[in-house]
Amino acid sequence: MLESTYFKVQFPEDLHLKQWLTERDGEIRIGQNVLFRSVAGLEGWKEKRFHIIGIKEDIGPRLNAGKGGSDLAFDAFITRFLAVQSNQFLSGNSICIHGYICLKESITAISNMHVDDLDYLVSIWVQEVVEAGGIPIVIGGGHNNAYPIIKGVSEAMCQPISVVNLDPHADTRAMEGRHSGNPFSYAFEDGFLQNYSVLGLHESYNNQFILDRLQEMNAFFTFYESWLEKSFKFQADIDKVYDTHFQDLMGVELDMDAIAYMPSSAFSPSGISVDQARIYIRKMASLEKVCYLHLPEAAPKNEMEELVVGKALTYLVTDFLKEYLKHHH
Repeated sequence: MLESTYFKVQFPEDLHLKQWLTERDGEIRIGQNVLFRSVAGLEGWKEKRFHIIGIKEDIGPRLNAGKGGSDLAFDAFITRFLAVQSNQFLSGNSICIHGYICLKESITAISNMHVDDLDYLVSIWVQEVVEAGGIPIVIGGGHNNAYPIIKGVSEAMCQPISVVNLDPHADTRAMEGRHSGNPFSYAFEDGFLQNYSVLGLHESYNNQFILDRLQEMNAFFTFYESWLEKSFKFQADIDKVYDTHFQDLMGVELDMDAIAYMPSSAFSPSGISVDQARIYIRKMASLEKVCYLHLPEAAPKNEMEELVVGKALTYLVTDFLKEYLKHHH
């Protein structure tokens, strides 16, 4: 059992499989082909390439003055993802579903200490997956989890890594205790993050400290407003990061609140479309040494929002898997 003081990894049990899986005569769904960690034995899961885990927490966003609800994204995703068709484009054979990380019991007063505890558990799970030769795909939770993901990959590979993030906010706030606004500050300071690229920042939603911090980190950063002025710049920015880091160990981040009207911790009516998010993910999945995918911050509050979040996340994950498999043999 993987656990920390307040959190645990919940491997999929029969009850989950009953809730998650859909079948239809004459069709094979991805859920019928994936491996579930609970039935994989102690080592069997390590044979798979892709490792999906959910993080059911919204403590990081709430400590960063954001809305709650990012603990609900994984449930919205998993049933819809496992229901997609297994076909010539994606069979599902290379995927292991690890379940999700959640609180052991509810917490009345949240604090940065709880985020530290979550950091510990996320980083050991990621490290275990990467040491087994796998690629972690982390769904839901706050952007605070970027720090332990970067740490886990970096420690497994014994080197700092590069990260690209498409996000209205740079998440390089002051190191004032861990929350969803400062994962990249901590990762950089602790030597796990070597090169940070953040695309599509919203000019009016990053304070001057954050912008100065990006300069200090020697980060590559671009603004959403420049895409409004010249639409080709969206693709140009993606291509620039791709070309610069083609042979680097590279983590891929997409904050779901970058997508206009996406139910999320920092909702915005202005932003990229789901299709643009797909273009970004598809391109980055073909990087030579892409080492993880992180899709945090979606926060559905009702059935309609669950549908939007679940299907959007499903498109992004299937795009990543298909493009990765196309470019890596």
